[in-house]
Parts: sequence; C-alpha cells; structure tokens
Amino acid sequence: MNPLPVVGMVGAGQLARMTHQAAIALGQSLRVLAAGSGEPAAQVCADVRPGAADDLAAVRAFAAGCAAVTFDHEQVPQEVLRALVADGVTVHPGPDALLFAQDKLVMRRRLSGLGAAVPPFAPVERAADVTAFAAEHGLPVVLKAVRGGYDGRGVWMLREPDDALVDELLAAGTPLMVEQAVPLRRELAALVARSPYGQASAWPVVETVQEAGQCVQVLAPAPGLDEEVAAGAQRLALRLADALGVTGLLAVELFERTDGVLLVNELAMRPHNSGHWTIEGARTSQFEQHLRAVLDYPLGATAPTAAAVVMANVLGAAAPVAMAMDERVHHLFARFPDVKVHLYGKTERPARKIGHVTVLGDDMAGVRHRAALAAHWLSTAEWSDGWSIHTPQEAARA
Repeated sequence: MNPLPVVGMVGAGQLARMTHQAAIALGQSLRVLAAGSGEPAAQVCADVRPGAADDLAAVRAFAAGCAAVTFDHEQVPQEVLRALVADGVTVHPGPDALLFAQDKLVMRRRLSGLGAAVPPFAPVERAADVTAFAAEHGLPVVLKAVRGGYDGRGVWMLREPDDALVDELLAAGTPLMVEQAVPLRRELAALVARSPYGQASAWPVVETVQEAGQCVQVLAPAPGLDEEVAAGAQRLALRLADALGVTGLLAVELFERTDGVLLVNELAMRPHNSGHWTIEGARTSQFEQHLRAVLDYPLGATAPTAAAVVMANVLGAAAPVAMAMDERVHHLFARFPDVKVHLYGKTERPARKIGHVTVLGDDMAGVRHRAALAAHWLSTAEWSDGWSIHTPQEAARA
C-alpha cells in the first residue's frame, strides 16, 4: 500500500497551522520547517523539522521525501529555491514565479509589461529620485521597501520629500522604490488557484478593510462591486497566475480608485489573510485548494456557502488583558454561538494577529457588525456595544 503524499511547507506560522488542518481532512501529511517549537504550526503538526528558511542544508534535509514543497511566507532566498529545483525537488510555486512576490520592483515592471494597471512607480537609488518623482507625479508619494515589507511595515507615506529618511534607509541597505499615492475608494483582493496541469479556479472578489496599514476585516463578496468589474478582477488574477507561472494560490491585492479603476498593489503566492473567510465561507477553503494545487489534484468548488461572509482579525490589545483567552472564548460563544473562532497559539502583543473570527449570514451589515463585536471582545475582553459578559445562567446567579 503506497503512503499518502507528504507536503512540505517552509515556515510554521498560522498559515501553515491552518494548512495542516486541511491536510488532516484530506488524509495527507504536512511537514513544516520551523524556526522554533513555539511557532503556531509546530504546536500542532506531528512532522516538524527545525531550521531556518535561509539554511540550505536544513531545507534540503527537510525536503527529502516530500511530494512537493511549498511556503507559508515568501522570505526564502532564491539561491535556496533554485538549489532545491536543481536537486529534483518539486517546488510550488517555483523560484521564477515566487520572485514576483518577493521583489516589488521586479513585480511592478513585469506587471507593466503584461499590461496590468499599476500605480506609477520608480526605483530609488538616492534621495533626489524621490524629489524628482514627486515633481512629476505630485505629492504625497509612497516610499516602499522593495523586499520584506508587510502589514504596513516597509511603507512610508511622504507628504513632503524626506531626504534624511531615504538616506537612512539606503545606508542601512534597504532597497527602495517610490510610487504615486492612489486616491482610494477601498482595497480589494482577488484570490485564485492554479495547478501544474493548468487548471485554475477563483473565489469571489472581496473587500479588505485596512486600519493603520493592517487588514482588520474581509468582506465576501465585496459589497456593491459591479458584477462586470468583479469578473474582470477575477480574469486579471487568472491571467497573471498563468503568465507568471504560479502553481498554488495567488492573491492579487487591488486598489479601487475613487474613479472606479482597479490597480494591482501586491501579489502573494501562498494562502493569504484575504482568504481566511473560505474555511467556513466557501465550498473549498484556500488551504485545501492550495494542497490540491501543489499536488496537482483536480481543484475544488469555490462557491460561497452564504450570501455574506465576514472575517475579522483578532489583534493583540494595546494593553495587557487580565481575562484569559479561554474565558473570553467562553463568553463569546455564550453570546454568539454561531461565530467561528480560529486562534493561532500566539502570545498576545499589541497589534499582533493572534486569530480571526468568521461570521456568515444573509445581511452584510449585520454580519459585519457581529464580526467586529466578536473580534474586539477576543482582543480586549470588552464589548464595544456595552453588552454584559454574563451568560443567562450567570446572570441568574448574580
């Protein structure tokens, strides 16, 4: 009897943890490369190999015996990826594709060449480059680290040129680019999957609600988005997945300008925060679909399971919370027994993503309100609408 395939995932964060849950249902085994035993996936996976993503010897040992190797983050050096491919390891996505998610400047240039709409941009080699760009395109401008930024990190909104900041970043070895600030209506995301065989699928386009550069909610489907515009965003994401040679998931993060035009902002080639809603909200979750894709299985159906689905991130509170998380979950379930909770096994610290909640229903406004209440409660142990924490049984005893 042949054993079922082992998928190796470089990285052991919450994305690997939720991929592990999907692997269990499929009868597969997920192996994770973890930098430490306390990482979210390392707490729950049986097959954990220690090592860092930039340690070629550790990655090679980890990959031995895997049917496919994939990633829960993009921070894997190209030389490591190419060494695995040279060794005959099946890597999804491959290094040529993953480069476009690792390097924003390479991505912008490639997308422009493909005719995809992106904000005007330019590389920055000296502070004068920012000043010249601003003179041509106007202020404010957005300064970005070409590699490594996420959740608002590595992004600086400049309302005036800031030579000192640019000089400091360049002196520290941070490669930079500058782009035009987009007059935003909102941010959207188109999530698709593509298999090595070439089969592809798409979920509904969603709205991602941002605060301080960090996603706090995902609304599926994006409210009020014209059907033709949504279909166009899906077609764009599918076209990019094919043109870039993506295998596995591709999340295309989009700006919707105030005039309705969509611009590509970022690419991610892995399970993505904008797709967490699919665990309960779609026939096939992004995590199962990613596994299907990297193993070249036929892809699953992506139809939503409800008219309105909202995912809200649970973020660490600004100040320590006295009530234990287990007790917060208890009270949340007493008030909202239908809310689905996903906790990542992380210690709490300000603004850190420690989990998410998902709410399904027929009315987007009502679903969004309950999701916001639930996420805020788990973050702070405070009901933002003043609700008492007592369950009916507790209230009777009080």
